[in-house]
Amino acid sequence: QVRLVESGGGLVQPGGSLRLSCAASGTIVRFWSMGWYRQAPGKQRELVAAITSGGTTNYADSVKARFTISRDNAKNTVYLQMNSLKPDDTAVYYCNAGNAVGDYWGQGTQVTVSS
Repeated sequence: QVRLVESGGGLVQPGGSLRLSCAASGTIVRFWSMGWYRQAPGKQRELVAAITSGGTTNYADSVKARFTISRDNAKNTVYLQMNSLKPDDTAVYYCNAGNAVGDYWGQGTQVTVSS
């Protein structure tokens, strides 16, 4: 059983920064891809950023140049550094990881950008 646990969410003022972490535990087969999705109230869940085991990254246009995704394969952990945060970034952020066995999701962490 694989479990993903996110941390690092919270309340931040516009222009501020937050760093999200997601650690995987359990019986883990190497993850091909790890990433972050977000869902704002009344909106569909959307991809924020993803990173392959080889380090190739993919970002939503709305976060390019502001967010940076990274991962530590040895620790089965993925990070999301979020800078220059905007009110539109307010959402529940979900960690996702996929491998040959299945597709896994964390429980979500709230990020609120407000003055």
